[in-house]
Amino acid sequence: MNRSELLSKLKNTENWDVIIIGGGASGLGTAIDAASRGYKTILLEAVDFAKGTSSRSTKLVHGGVRYLAQGDIHLVREALKERGLLAQNANHLVKNQSFVIPNYHWFSGYFYTIGLKVYDLLSGCLSLGSSKYLSKKKTIEMLPNVEENGLVNGVIYHDGQFDDSRLAVNLAQTAVENGACVLNYTKVVNLLKDKNNQVFGVQITDQETGITYDLKGSVVINATGVFTNAIMKLNDTVYKKYIVPSQGIHLVFDKSFLPGEHALMIPKTKDGRVLFAVPWHNRIVVGTTDTLIKKQSLEPIALESEIEFVLETAQRFLAKKPTRADVLSVFAGLRPLAAPKEEGKSTKEVSRSHKIIVSETGLITITGGKWTTYRKMAEEIIDKAILKGKLPKKPCVTEHLSIHGNKPTNNLDRENHLYIYGSDIPQILKLQENEPDLKEKLHPDYEFTLAEVVWAVRHEMARTVDDVLARRVRLLFLDARAAIQSAEKTARIIAKELDYDENWIAKEIEGFNMISKGFLLSEFRNSSKIDFQNL
Repeated sequence: MNRSELLSKLKNTENWDVIIIGGGASGLGTAIDAASRGYKTILLEAVDFAKGTSSRSTKLVHGGVRYLAQGDIHLVREALKERGLLAQNANHLVKNQSFVIPNYHWFSGYFYTIGLKVYDLLSGCLSLGSSKYLSKKKTIEMLPNVEENGLVNGVIYHDGQFDDSRLAVNLAQTAVENGACVLNYTKVVNLLKDKNNQVFGVQITDQETGITYDLKGSVVINATGVFTNAIMKLNDTVYKKYIVPSQGIHLVFDKSFLPGEHALMIPKTKDGRVLFAVPWHNRIVVGTTDTLIKKQSLEPIALESEIEFVLETAQRFLAKKPTRADVLSVFAGLRPLAAPKEEGKSTKEVSRSHKIIVSETGLITITGGKWTTYRKMAEEIIDKAILKGKLPKKPCVTEHLSIHGNKPTNNLDRENHLYIYGSDIPQILKLQENEPDLKEKLHPDYEFTLAEVVWAVRHEMARTVDDVLARRVRLLFLDARAAIQSAEKTARIIAKELDYDENWIAKEIEGFNMISKGFLLSEFRNSSKIDFQNL
């Protein structure tokens, strides 16, 4: 996947069948669906793939236990099917994760066991395992650091766990392999309309060169997530709110706070939310919150109230109590929830289901949804374009389409940190053999190597330090301080690969340090000048 080659493809193509705005889960999935059906497809992402919401999830591929409790059977059944398909199509990234619910009231064990048995039934032949009632002793055995005071019993169930931005990169590669043109750092600045006010293309700017292009297409799809309203402003004559952003945050801790292989799930916190503590890349991700916010941002910041809520809840259920000093990284993400008809609804009342809108101008917009159902959403978007007469009819073929990197599970060693590359692992190892200096670690405390930075630039279209450390090797999400300490080394490798000078390196390090502030707690973040060298 080479940006220069794809940019050349853009320049040499006069008309497209499908133009997609947005390089997150929905946009990338739609690019694969369209390209694999044989449509001439281009995707345009203003920054980097999965830069926004799609890299900041709870790292779960799931049906949604709480949606079952709310009675949304259709959403749960659909998501469970897609969970199973994704586990088959990208099994290098999606793993079967067991979750344990510790119960402090005797009837909760029976209540959740019955509910989760229904969850199992809804997954059908794509089930990841059976839910079971656990004794107090067994619950403690599976969750060694669980708070034992008042514990009565537990329940175990199974869901999927994955790496979100790594999947996004693999989806981009899959789209290209199926004939799509997929570009990051290419911003849509206007919609092109004919005299009948029908959208027939987009005007874009290459963020790296400043060059502007006009692209024509049969159908234009808006898959910009939390930035949907901004594109709709270009489309509508009268402004209307199409999405309401909801913020969720996660705290990352050392594995010692949840030793073992099982994840912790709290189905009902004191304010009715669900909280997870999930093993991820040898760390523990704890979250999430659900707070309606007014402004969208590419770099959302965790609110102090959210941080305190997650910490306080984790402390209630863990014997070894995590504190602010134990937080390795904090990340915030915005969910693009479909706007409700009535103003002022809480986030719990806003539907998690997706919505496809066809404007009078012909623009097709996707709102809402979640990572788990990205493939089904994409299928419905292209089907809608066909129904509206914008594309010739061709069947969807993605249900069993293998994602780039997919590898038989029995050949995948998840103890090796390179497992996320799946079938690309031999090529990365060969890169290290051919260039021994690339075996050097990015940071002494982590296994990531310089070879992975080179691979990200050469084959995964990484262009910045943030692209590499946040979304290719995930170090910023795992340990913000370690990422900051690795920034210069990363910048120099990228500069060498892309032929950039010392000025670029200096600006890139400064820019990454500013981004990294948002992944640190406020005692660091609010400092006017952070001493990055002594973090």
